[in-house]
Amino acid sequence: MLETQVLSNDEIRRYSRHLIMPEVGMAGQTALKQSSVLLIGAGGLGSPLALYLAAAGVGHLGIVDFDVVDESNLQRQVIHGTSTLGQPKLESARQRIADLNPFVEVTTYNTGITSDNAFEILQPYDIVIDGTDNFPTRYLVNDACVMLGKPNVYGSIFRFEGQASVFGMKEGPCYRCLYPEPPPPGLVPSCAEGGVFGVLPGIIGTIQATEAIKLIIGKGDPLIGRLLLFDALEMSFRQLKLRKNRNCPVCGDNPSVTELIDYQLFCGIVPEQVGLGAENRTTPAELAAALKSDAPPQVIDVREPHEWDIVHLDAARLIPLATLPAHLHEYERDQPIVVHCKSGARSAKATQLLKDAGFRNVKNMEGGILRWAQDVDPSLPTY
Repeated sequence: MLETQVLSNDEIRRYSRHLIMPEVGMAGQTALKQSSVLLIGAGGLGSPLALYLAAAGVGHLGIVDFDVVDESNLQRQVIHGTSTLGQPKLESARQRIADLNPFVEVTTYNTGITSDNAFEILQPYDIVIDGTDNFPTRYLVNDACVMLGKPNVYGSIFRFEGQASVFGMKEGPCYRCLYPEPPPPGLVPSCAEGGVFGVLPGIIGTIQATEAIKLIIGKGDPLIGRLLLFDALEMSFRQLKLRKNRNCPVCGDNPSVTELIDYQLFCGIVPEQVGLGAENRTTPAELAAALKSDAPPQVIDVREPHEWDIVHLDAARLIPLATLPAHLHEYERDQPIVVHCKSGARSAKATQLLKDAGFRNVKNMEGGILRWAQDVDPSLPTY
């Protein structure tokens, strides 16, 4: 008996609360130890995923991320801490997992996942869990999982709402069955632009971890063919039934997408400020100098009012991007105008809008108010 015992005595003590549950038992805990799970992202969703899968005894965790720990992460990314600020998230996560459960093997990939490396990274793992926050990567992970026959445990979060499902199973739909086409670029703000309720990724991430564990031990009813919707403000859960689309270009009966594609192009994403020449760009340092001149430009801040309350430039006028067209008549077409936002993306759109409306002397402040705080006035708060 001892010669074939997969779990050590130390592991048996550690996982005792699992082992006394008949749904898990020695067989389920052994399956967990012998399983391998890949986490795409070590951020908001990746944090609870890594913690709970490691605590549960998943034997091999892979983590893909290339970011470093920033102070703004700590409101929700609970695997990291003040002591790891500035460190690669992978190293911060590895340290925490090693402290939580030294029996877990961790493999890290300090890179973005792309069409060139996705198959190589995903291939060794039994289950892939998507903890990303952008559409190109979601479609990429979905397609790669379908092509490799891997379960894709999906989760997404925004402000107070979250979603979860299990895609890529033969009997169920994939992400493309639910969302055949990506939304227009910029329609759905990122968490950095729109914000996220701090506890929300903990809720959705632990749901994803639950689904992965159920798949590994073969118990329960996974979220296959179901989309779970959560609203934190209402504290409500809803479910939508999903059907496999037989005409799906990836998982349908006659798939037309049989290899990984350019997902940035598929999602209509182009480099920031494409179409804006040097004459339509300025830096915070250049704007600071211009504001001290005899003919300073008009400065328009296209962020939202609650962002203005956090930090703003005294010289700026707040006109949120969505309302900008209604204010065009208030400016002369040839007067100098500089537009800014948080980091430069929304103001690039505003600059293009002004150009298209016939404004001849309009510039986008590159890097937004974050770069202003970095280059011009470090006393300003950043968010």
